[in-house]
Amino acid sequence: MAITRKNFIKTSGLGVLALGTSSFKSVQNITNYADLNDHELNIGLASYTLRKYSLDELIDITERLGLKDVAFKSFHLPYEANKKELTYIHEKVTARGLNLYGGGVIYMKTEQGVETYFTYAHNAGLPMIIGAPEHNLLPLVEQKVKETNVKLAIHNHGPEDKIFPSPKSVYDNIKGLDDRIGLCIDVGHTFRLGLDPAAELIKYQDKLFDVHIKDIDAPVADGEKTVLGHGKIDIPSILSALKKIKYAGIVAIEYEKDANHAIYGLSESVGYIRGILKMLS
Repeated sequence: MAITRKNFIKTSGLGVLALGTSSFKSVQNITNYADLNDHELNIGLASYTLRKYSLDELIDITERLGLKDVAFKSFHLPYEANKKELTYIHEKVTARGLNLYGGGVIYMKTEQGVETYFTYAHNAGLPMIIGAPEHNLLPLVEQKVKETNVKLAIHNHGPEDKIFPSPKSVYDNIKGLDDRIGLCIDVGHTFRLGLDPAAELIKYQDKLFDVHIKDIDAPVADGEKTVLGHGKIDIPSILSALKKIKYAGIVAIEYEKDANHAIYGLSESVGYIRGILKMLS
C-alpha cells in the first residue's frame, strides 16, 4: 500500500487535470488578469484530510505533493500530549521543511476548555488556533489571545451549526475584539448555506486569517463532499478572489471524502488547484 501511495504521488499534481472540468470555462470568463498576476497564493493542507494516516505518512505525503504549510488536527498533534511531546512533534515536522501554521478545528465549550487549548497551542508552538468557541466564551478567548499571542481563526461550520454557521455569524461576533481574532472561512460549509464563497471572502477580507477549500456536489445543506473540481463550487472564482484581495494566509485543502484512501482524492485536488492557478496566471 505504501508503494502504491508513493507511486501515485510521484505521478500526480498535474495541472492538466483542470482542463477536463467545467471550471475551465469559469477561468475563461475571468477577463481582468492584471489584478491577479502579481500575487501568489500559498496552498497548504488541513491534516484532517489524512486523519486515517500516521504522522510519518502525513509528513511524507505532504512533502511529496510539494505542500509546505500544514494545520494539524489532534490525530497528528494529540491534545493529551505533554509539552515535551508536543515540542518533539513540532520539531519533527519543521525538520522536514514544513510549516506547522495552526491547529484545529478546536471546539471550546467551557472556560476550562479555553484554558486547556490555548496552553496546548502555546506548548506546541502554534501561531494560530482554528477554532469554534461558544459565544459566551469570547471575552475569555480574547484574554488568552492577548496573554499568549496565539491568534484565533473562528471556523464557520454550515447550516447545522447553531453557533457559527456562516462567515457573517463569525464577523458580527468578533468585529469589536482584538485584531488577532479573525475568520477561517470554510468554502464548502459556506456553499452549503447557498452563499457564494468568493463573495464572502471578499466581504470579510479584513478579518480573514485562514481558508479551508473543498468541493461540494450541490449548494444545499446535505451537499456531498467530493474531489476538488468534481463538484459545483466555482473554484476559479474563489482563487481569483483571493488573488485579487492579495490574501496572504494559507489556502488549506480539506478533502474529507474516503478517509481510508484520502491520498488519491487529495493528490487529484492538489493537481486541480495547481492547474487552475496556472491558467489564472
